[in-house]
Amino acid sequence: MVEGLRERKKRQTQQRISEVATSLFVERGFEHVTIAEVAAAAEVSVNTVYNYFQAKEDLVLAPDQASAQRLADIVRHRRPGESATRAVLAHLRDEVHRRDRRLGLTEGFGRVYEMMRAAPTLTARLEELGRQMTDALAVVLAEETGAEPDDPMPRVVAAQLGSLHSLVFADIGNLTTAGAGPDEIAKALLKLLDVTEDLLSERLLSYAVRRD
Repeated sequence: MVEGLRERKKRQTQQRISEVATSLFVERGFEHVTIAEVAAAAEVSVNTVYNYFQAKEDLVLAPDQASAQRLADIVRHRRPGESATRAVLAHLRDEVHRRDRRLGLTEGFGRVYEMMRAAPTLTARLEELGRQMTDALAVVLAEETGAEPDDPMPRVVAAQLGSLHSLVFADIGNLTTAGAGPDEIAKALLKLLDVTEDLLSERLLSYAVRRD
């Protein structure tokens, strides 16, 4: 579907506000910048900011980018013959190879990460987001495998994949803080994913294979 002029302008406005806000947060600290100051710097009204971002935390972790459905969507869209675990591993590897911005594999992310880690409301949002991702994935796995309500397997698999996802982002943050660049971080992440796959049991790797 071709993006219309109106939609493109709205997306550009949203992106500009987020970029301005993030720059201010990095410079002065998340808790020391008000929405009014973000609006003034972005040359929009306060109401415009709230039209695009319901909460201040959304300026850094926008729901359409930091989605609780992330892992569930990866599994929903896996190829026929592919298991849930292998789909997540393949998707993460692809994002690493592409240096996807959602992983923070860009120059300058270190300062953004430090800002986020210093803001309790942002770290709390990230922790809650991780729980929501795991819960949403467990629901999809239970639906697709026809698991009984008392079957713990969907929750166990979802917890394993959720932990891997969290570990990837924790390593990105730690390596970034240590001064590693995107290429060095990407190399470490690919090694992490390879080691993880080697250690996982065949039952987990073959769980929830998508049928044709």
